[in-house]
Amino acid sequence: MGDARLNACGYTVPNKEEAAAVSLIAELMEVILYVQDMNAQVSFYRDKLGLSVKYPQGLSDYSQEFWVELDTGACILVLHGGGQKRLGPDSPKIVFRVANIEAARSEVLNRDVQIGEVRSPAPSVWVCDGKDPEGNKFSIESRDSD
Repeated sequence: MGDARLNACGYTVPNKEEAAAVSLIAELMEVILYVQDMNAQVSFYRDKLGLSVKYPQGLSDYSQEFWVELDTGACILVLHGGGQKRLGPDSPKIVFRVANIEAARSEVLNRDVQIGEVRSPAPSVWVCDGKDPEGNKFSIESRDSD
């Protein structure tokens, strides 16, 4: 790519001509995760990982909800009822950015979340992997440049 520059995640950002060719897509808006037990999943992502519920707010029981939106900052994580728990080795993984991988891992462990050891899959990238109560994979990640 000509005139290449890197974004906050370290990926190449296209120049103006290349961007015009792909301007159909503006940004990632939401990620939809199909779940079986809405209450357990809301509790995990809200209480264990610290995401705030964007919609519907203020409920104490989410078991009758079919669509719950969680604010991740960059986009919305939607928990969608009716999941069939058909996970495989190629299932998507949700990755959350954290400022300090060691501090975030420690806090998640204190909240009784099973999460792996810190590893570095690439230079200056630090990752810990875990699974939510239904087995969906997630990671927390920090980069030295963050």
